[in-house]
Amino acid sequence: MRILFDQGTPAPLRHALANHSVETAYELGWSTLQNGALIAAADQGGFDILVTTDKNLQYQQNLTGRRLAVVVLSTTSWPRIRTATTKILAALDTATRGIYVEVAVD
Repeated sequence: MRILFDQGTPAPLRHALANHSVETAYELGWSTLQNGALIAAADQGGFDILVTTDKNLQYQQNLTGRRLAVVVLSTTSWPRIRTATTKILAALDTATRGIYVEVAVD
């Protein structure tokens, strides 16, 4: 799977996703794109999943007709995310096009 990390997603998470191709918005020069433009760029760029920490995204953007899934992490805290990698991997593996999945990280 090809995965894009939004700005708030801790980059070290990519190491837990070794079986996936992970790029960041920053690496692609997309760090200034707003949510709608970022989703459109990711969708057109062939990404399967956008991982973000923006919990409001699901209320602001419509994914109907998109091939992209959005996985929302409930925190930006790397120590908390690190302990939930199994849960995050499960969400990524079950994400399907055009849906939002929120992963509650304790």
